Amino acid sequence: MRQVIRALVLFFCSNLSVVAQATPSAALGYLPKYPVNYTHFDYVNPAAPKGGTLTLSGFGTFDSLNPFILRGVSAQGLQQLVFESLMVQSLDEPYSLYAHVADDIALAADGLSVTFRIDPRARFSDDSPVLAEDVKFSFDTLKSDKSHPQYRFYWADIKSATILGPRLIRFNFVKRNPELHLIAAQIPIFSPRWVGKESFDKLSRVKPLGSGPYVVEDYHLGKDITYRRNPHYWARDLPVRRGMFNFDRIIFKYYKDETVRLEAFKAGEYDFVLENHSKMWARDYTGPQFDSGQIRREELPHKNNAGMQGFIFNLRRDLFKDKRVRKALSLAFDFTWSNRNLFYGQYVRCDSYFSNSELASGGLPQGAELQLLRKFANQLEPEIFTTVWKPPSTDNPGALRHNLIQAKLLLEQAGWHVENGRLKNAKGEVFEFEFLLDQKGFERIIGPYAYNLKKLGVEMQYRSVDVSLYADRLRQFDFDMTVARYPQSMSPGNEQYNFWGSHAADQEGSRNLIGIKNPVIDSLIDAVVFAPDRQRLVTATHALDRVLLHGEYLVPNWYINNHRVAYWNKFGRPQTLPLYYEADDWALMSWWALPTPLKGEKL
Repeated sequence: MRQVIRALVLFFCSNLSVVAQATPSAALGYLPKYPVNYTHFDYVNPAAPKGGTLTLSGFGTFDSLNPFILRGVSAQGLQQLVFESLMVQSLDEPYSLYAHVADDIALAADGLSVTFRIDPRARFSDDSPVLAEDVKFSFDTLKSDKSHPQYRFYWADIKSATILGPRLIRFNFVKRNPELHLIAAQIPIFSPRWVGKESFDKLSRVKPLGSGPYVVEDYHLGKDITYRRNPHYWARDLPVRRGMFNFDRIIFKYYKDETVRLEAFKAGEYDFVLENHSKMWARDYTGPQFDSGQIRREELPHKNNAGMQGFIFNLRRDLFKDKRVRKALSLAFDFTWSNRNLFYGQYVRCDSYFSNSELASGGLPQGAELQLLRKFANQLEPEIFTTVWKPPSTDNPGALRHNLIQAKLLLEQAGWHVENGRLKNAKGEVFEFEFLLDQKGFERIIGPYAYNLKKLGVEMQYRSVDVSLYADRLRQFDFDMTVARYPQSMSPGNEQYNFWGSHAADQEGSRNLIGIKNPVIDSLIDAVVFAPDRQRLVTATHALDRVLLHGEYLVPNWYINNHRVAYWNKFGRPQTLPLYYEADDWALMSWWALPTPLKGEKL
């Protein structure tokens, strides 16, 4: 997808007779930012000192050290700290990858395979070399039925891996797919010695063996996990790692209650928090530690594609199969009231599945997007071409009442009528369902929504369960309604099959929690994935977004265009912010510990 590869280095090998150009960087739809002789990413400090400890918080619990399987809840930090991929994505470009475990990438002239050369310096944490056989083992294992099904969705068009030499591996594609070479470059790599004779889907308590900058030093299931920096980390001086992973130890401490978590932060039990609760951010980040400057409180801007968050309907439930019903329930949510009274005015309403980006659709379809959608005119409702989709608004006085009247009419059209204050259908069945949550704090948001639904005769109960049970129920699609977030990159691709594809709807553990089965959406996902350049990618994404929005598959929520962070004032950090980043990941990767001040000395 959107392929433009900068020919920076050409390597020659008799095994690569079908290979076009080789290069240590690649991007989709534009030239990579960093030249062949770059020394570090702009958003790090290449001279950052090593040492100290960073303590972070985890929410809920964990019972596994294997982040690649469906079973259990894996510990935080494993994917960022222990495992690595062939190439590394930069955080200040939409989708550019740079050489890492692989020092060269070569896309075949016919686009049906890609070959990587493994850097001879690459080592696992036990100092054994990373070889092509390890990469193949990782790929074959992750694509098997012993791993999480998301990998089989994402790599569906990668047919196989072929070892060409000790450090040469080729991935063979089912068909031409412009982003497959970059998808292959992001396959996480682990040593077969970690797996041993254990069945991979049951491998959960063995400390993993990866090539990353840290190893698991100690852990207590459900309580904490400690990572120790590998002083002999093979890539510490590479441009993609210079100035990064500076702490000697990184610890995650787990908390099951948000209030307890915050008080633990104020007491100094951990160092950094990315706050996602508007009420807490507005009211609770106060006290003597903040007044004295011991704890700093900041809002860091970002350019992230906000994607979509919403109250999602499970279309596997007969109750939600009628689009009119879904639209009626969406009309009952009063975002304006919630933003003013619950969120302290901090949020913006989601109006796209690609909010806060150029990928968001807007207005009526025109030009190339209109031509694309016209191909499916006989399968689409006319309103897609005639009506601008907008989330229901309650900005004006009396708007909620108007919305509820409209919702009542839609429910009546769908065969639901109020009897003695309860909504029933012709069979006498009551319109009632459960809203599943994993955080008690979200109940204050759902409560007012349930109150509005009650006015329509709809009975919505809401229930909070522990994180493990919540994850299990979502894996099995055992819910009526819940909150889901669909993060999006600036270059969407194969992951869209997992989000919205018909095949994923019946695959346990997929991200298609809604259960969408729509042939037009399947075709538009193809148009996104196989777009030959950036312009046509944007066009196809606009069309996909528009059809998803008109499907009324969820009640749109909200997003914020900055990261709300607080941290104990004992860290240094780079002067330059990345463009596309998560604040906690950026701190984990590129901050460093300041020297401990002498007595009476201030930092």
